[in-house]
Amino acid sequence: MTGRPKPGEFELIARHFAPLAAGHALAFDLTDDAALLRPEPDRDLVLTADAVVAGVHFLPDDAPDLIAAKLLRVNLSDLAAMAARPRGYLLTAAWPSGTDENWIARFAAGLAADQSEFGIAMLGGDTVATTGPLTLSLTALGDVPRGRALRRNGATPGDLVFVSGSIGDGALGLRVLRGEIAGLGDDDAGFLAGRYHLPRPRLALGQALSGLAGAGLDVSDGLVADLGHICAVSGVGAVIRAADVPVSTAARAALDADPGRLATVLTGGDDYELLFTVPAARKPRIADLAERLDLPLTEIGEITGGRGVRVIGPDGAPMRFTAAGYTHA
Repeated sequence: MTGRPKPGEFELIARHFAPLAAGHALAFDLTDDAALLRPEPDRDLVLTADAVVAGVHFLPDDAPDLIAAKLLRVNLSDLAAMAARPRGYLLTAAWPSGTDENWIARFAAGLAADQSEFGIAMLGGDTVATTGPLTLSLTALGDVPRGRALRRNGATPGDLVFVSGSIGDGALGLRVLRGEIAGLGDDDAGFLAGRYHLPRPRLALGQALSGLAGAGLDVSDGLVADLGHICAVSGVGAVIRAADVPVSTAARAALDADPGRLATVLTGGDDYELLFTVPAARKPRIADLAERLDLPLTEIGEITGGRGVRVIGPDGAPMRFTAAGYTHA
């Protein structure tokens, strides 16, 4: 990331980031200290933020456009988890001294591409220089019909547990990129790496689950850990059938080569799929929703009394893990 020094802050903003605000008139082309956001009547604002640090949350040689896209997408996934539609975002970037402007340009291009895909614009933020590693923070804003946000506290015993898409691709993809999984075909390895770099925020699904699901979140820390978050807030327990957890063809190839990787699939995180609970009587509506969105929605377990998450392995025996998922401490 070194090379030709970056320009001054205002020149940098005007050249690379002001164009990202063009889709939001009240961002004023980033010429003021702040933007305006006018909530629509009878809607609640939803706010979320994530910070990432080079060498901790992404690999040092990851492409800048991929870093930008993932930073935006993980925040959009948080909006999806609360059934919100995106409205805009703020970016704070701490660039290491001497960061090449071409690197910043590629980073901005990654944001621009995803803004177009997901219908969101930059509202503002800040840029600073640092002697430490590249550090990025993004705050996303969305809205949801008043009182209809999907939260973690609505699961009740007897509810069914569903997950979207496939689980384990991101965690396995990181291991592929680190050279920890060998022997996969190029297509499978590329698919897993791509799922790590470019998760899919399930925005349409999240909005459709408002008023349908009892509780939900996105799977970022790991399937077992994140279901545990729902259980803790809702005051319930849960059981997962590992054999029912959906995996991609590429992940299946990795599991066939080493069945011990099932623990990585269940606890590794970086999936950004939606995990949600619904009363059993609404199960047919989930099938209809899956067909309408052309997105697999798979029943993997149920909510129970008690506390904590139990995982039943493919052999019918309880599974034990050294850690249920990623921790941020």
